[in-house]
Amino acid sequence: MKKNKLGHSELEVSALTLGCMTIGTDIEKARLIIDYALDKGINHLDTADLYDFGMNEEIVGEIIKDKRNQIILTTKVGNHFNKEKKDWFWDPSKKYILEEVKESLRRLKTDYIDFYMLHGGTIEDPIEETIEAFEALKKEGIIRSYGISSIRPNVIREYVEKSSIDGVMMQYSLLDRRPEKEIFDLLHNHGISVLARGPLAKGILSNHGKHQMMKKAKEGFLDYTYEELVEVDTKLSAYPNRQALALQYVLKHPAVASAVFGASSLEQVKENLAFDTTYELKDSIYEELRLITKANEYKEHI
Repeated sequence: MKKNKLGHSELEVSALTLGCMTIGTDIEKARLIIDYALDKGINHLDTADLYDFGMNEEIVGEIIKDKRNQIILTTKVGNHFNKEKKDWFWDPSKKYILEEVKESLRRLKTDYIDFYMLHGGTIEDPIEETIEAFEALKKEGIIRSYGISSIRPNVIREYVEKSSIDGVMMQYSLLDRRPEKEIFDLLHNHGISVLARGPLAKGILSNHGKHQMMKKAKEGFLDYTYEELVEVDTKLSAYPNRQALALQYVLKHPAVASAVFGASSLEQVKENLAFDTTYELKDSIYEELRLITKANEYKEHI
């Protein structure tokens, strides 16, 4: 599988990333999903401390413990959670990050994290303090690189200006093209990579799009009405393997290093891997797809 450099770091991540949030709590089922993805060339796994209140990290750690050196491992921090009470609050403080990283390391059964992300962020955060925490961990060798998971343009700009982040994870798909207008050029010009989550837009762009629309988008999706989604779906049906097309669209932009997809079954992983990641979408088809969909805009900067 094609691999792309993550920002200015030494990390090279596969063009497709397995997002582990939805692999579930059955470790043998999760093992089938992860092992298949790795066997097919994916080297980048994404999790977070908050997923299943730490259990997701534990499951991922157990599955990969014997092949840790083959994997680029990403996890996230910032949601201060209580496993017993199953609640959490936002805490991007330096103190919490430096404490919580030890817990993630323990759950993941590793002594380092390849890419560590702040799991959100607001403009009211103590951003300089947060950056200090990540820089300290990087200097100690506990993490190899860091970034943020955010769709907030004003927050992203703060980190671009004040930190040495190598990547930003954000929502991006054919149906959610908001980052194209405000964020991608900024990040690309600073050598910061994008990890695009939600590339299939809740499954609406998958090969099972009609079913997913009925299930998850009866009230619409972003600034699309349900009727507009049906129209887009009809036009996309004229192309072979629309799911591969949706992923190829996301990977076309030079700012994007990897498309992050989730999977709750082995079949979903197989469907997402049913195309050649070294193939670049033709410019003509790329433009056709842009005419079919909207150039969405962020409605507020918070």
